[in-house]
Amino acid sequence: MIRVYLIIALYVLLPVAIIECFKRWRWAKRTGTVVMAYAIGIIFALTGFVHFDMGTDAQVTFSKLQSTLMSIAVPLAIPLMLFNCDFKLWTKALPKTTWSLVCGLGAVLTAVISGYFIFRGRGIPEFEKVCAMMTGIYTGGTMNFNALGASLGVDKTVMAIVLAFEMVLTTPYIFFIIGGGYKVFRKILPYPDITWRGNRDSDVETKDVEDYHGMFAKQNVGGMFAGLGLSVIILVLGAGLALLLTGTLNELVIILTITTLSIIASFFKPVRELPKTFELGMFFILIFSVIVASLFDIHSVNGGSMMIGLFVGWVILMSAGLHLLLCRVAKVSGDLFCVSQIALLCSPPFVPPVVGAMGNKKVLISGIAIGLVGYAIGTYLGVAIMYLLSAI
Repeated sequence: MIRVYLIIALYVLLPVAIIECFKRWRWAKRTGTVVMAYAIGIIFALTGFVHFDMGTDAQVTFSKLQSTLMSIAVPLAIPLMLFNCDFKLWTKALPKTTWSLVCGLGAVLTAVISGYFIFRGRGIPEFEKVCAMMTGIYTGGTMNFNALGASLGVDKTVMAIVLAFEMVLTTPYIFFIIGGGYKVFRKILPYPDITWRGNRDSDVETKDVEDYHGMFAKQNVGGMFAGLGLSVIILVLGAGLALLLTGTLNELVIILTITTLSIIASFFKPVRELPKTFELGMFFILIFSVIVASLFDIHSVNGGSMMIGLFVGWVILMSAGLHLLLCRVAKVSGDLFCVSQIALLCSPPFVPPVVGAMGNKKVLISGIAIGLVGYAIGTYLGVAIMYLLSAI
């Protein structure tokens, strides 16, 4: 039982270590906190460190504690990560940014739906739900994936397999863009960059999505934990509404409720200006990411799981290719395409490293805004896709 509580403690403490690495070293910034969390979880899984004999007291206790942490982490993270989002800024975007977002969303939806018809009946478990999660993760990142997986009750092993393939296939694409691939897209899309009205260049250049410095400074702690308190209140309201409507703690109702209430709350300036709530939300996402990646079982890789890998690969290639084609038609710049891809496929925290590699901070806010809109609507799109495909 000692190992059980040691692992649970590591689930909470390792994200702290990841954050410290992110603050101190450039390689960690380029890698990203979420990728590091996944990697640690996968290492835990492959080494057998988190595996216990089925049916033992240790295994039962460990599974309960895992489930408790996972069920709390995501609902708390969603409000915290959305509170700081100034969605009013989206109204100031130039048309090219809007076009890039619309083209990206259309490409992802087309890739997922076409992939469903190609891979349907080939042994992929809970395929409609997998499609929903892929829609979520490629319209805003891990938060939407986790939210959809939790709310739709997807089997944890299936989630771990999808995440493993997603990380294996998406990470090289990220490294390709950061390592110079953006130059290829600049040649394919040789159009001028856009800027945001109402924002000075200095504002754009100093914008940082994921900034953990000063997170526990005296001037920030009070506001940060006020945000946590508000997040708890929103979670309670979501749970209450779920009980009222369904008689149970229906996770789908809870997730959609807290997402909606969090977006509404972000329009109030005192809430939007609470310090470091995004970073605190990321801390909870890192806890979830380590746990869900540690659930990966190499022995579960069979015909069905390999089909999941092929499906994930199809979605990545199809969505990227179609997005590139649509951006060519809309005359979107190569750099804006790159940050749009990263924002949608990975989430806003991945945008600054790409912008830094390209040396073009004019597209930073555009990329962040696209990712934030993806955060806001990804869960809804995922649910809609699941019901649409289930009806078909």
